[in-house]
Amino acid sequence: MRILRVLRSSISIGKDIDFYSKFSPSPLSMKQFLDFGSENACEKTSFAFLRHELPVRLANIMKEINLLPDNLLRTPSVRLVQSWYVQSLQEILDFKDKNADDEKVTYDFTDAVIKIRNRHNDVIPTMAQGLVEYKEAYGTDPIVSQNVQYFLDRFYMSRISIRMLLNQHTLLFGGKVKLNPAHPKQIGSIDPNCRVSEVIKDAYENARNLCDRYYMNSPELEVEEFNVKEVGKPITVVYVPSHLYHMVFELFKNAMRATMELYGDSLDYPPIRTQVALGTEDLTVKVSDHGGGVPLRKIDRLFTYTYSTAPRPSTDTSRGVPLAGYGYGLPISRLYARYFQGDIKLYSLEGYGTDAVIYIRALSTESIERLPVYNKSAWKHYKTMHEADDWCVPSKEPKDMTTFRSS
Repeated sequence: MRILRVLRSSISIGKDIDFYSKFSPSPLSMKQFLDFGSENACEKTSFAFLRHELPVRLANIMKEINLLPDNLLRTPSVRLVQSWYVQSLQEILDFKDKNADDEKVTYDFTDAVIKIRNRHNDVIPTMAQGLVEYKEAYGTDPIVSQNVQYFLDRFYMSRISIRMLLNQHTLLFGGKVKLNPAHPKQIGSIDPNCRVSEVIKDAYENARNLCDRYYMNSPELEVEEFNVKEVGKPITVVYVPSHLYHMVFELFKNAMRATMELYGDSLDYPPIRTQVALGTEDLTVKVSDHGGGVPLRKIDRLFTYTYSTAPRPSTDTSRGVPLAGYGYGLPISRLYARYFQGDIKLYSLEGYGTDAVIYIRALSTESIERLPVYNKSAWKHYKTMHEADDWCVPSKEPKDMTTFRSS
């Protein structure tokens, strides 16, 4: 009987995934998040939106998970991640037909949302472990690697968007305290007047503490602001401070490590220079180091999951948190930037240093969620055999031109 119930449940959830994956997610702008939280914060409205939108976002990415190679899907870690998504979808669907006017229903929904958010806390390291398990068992294949890179970009972007919805609901409606005492002016996780330089300095100090513990020293920070819109005033933007913090913290870690390893035991390290510029369309943050730079052929690899120029860190936590080595920092940071239509670009001068540039939309109306959608185009990406490159590949050995001499 138990096996029969499980079988029925799996068939039912499969039908739900098929149904909700036919809908496209509804991207929200930063202004919509802000307006809802500040002017019309209504738990019933949020409940009505989320009980449909969350299944749509979950189902769209769950359809893509099933397109991964069978051997990858069979790894214990990936199966665990899949089970989390199935359980979360089932828990949200339990509220599909419940009365939004019933206070107990909305209370229970908020409680369920908090549990779902906590359940998914370790999705990134667990999925990463699944890739390690797959590579150790089956090795690497260029086509599989390309598909996995494509999937992980979409999977982690989906996760960022789902957590954004979960966080906004729980911060606005979860618990008795409606204002965050640490950040009373924030609307959920969004700061309508995020002081960019303050977030940068906070991220620098924490990265510096890591650097000091690991290398016994650290480079200084120089910050410049260029406010075109309001000359002389501190730069502010409508943004999620935790997202900005994540990006600059990662860039500072990379810059510090490169600088410290290039200059070794020197007592005089060149500073890390950060420039912040606010124009009419973009807020730009540039982090510049003198850490020796990266060859052009390696730039794209830096945004590849599991690629890292640092040795893989030990799991022994007694030595403190390592400064680098997991390989997910830059690609995840770029997703945070792209989530609201921004980006991260790297410009390197090999032998000298690297400029890392974060682009953020200056207008909250233009900061709109970038969401993956499961459709025929996405399906084709996994199923199409990638053909040979239509550009010739240069040989590593120079051709012996003497064989072409005319007699």
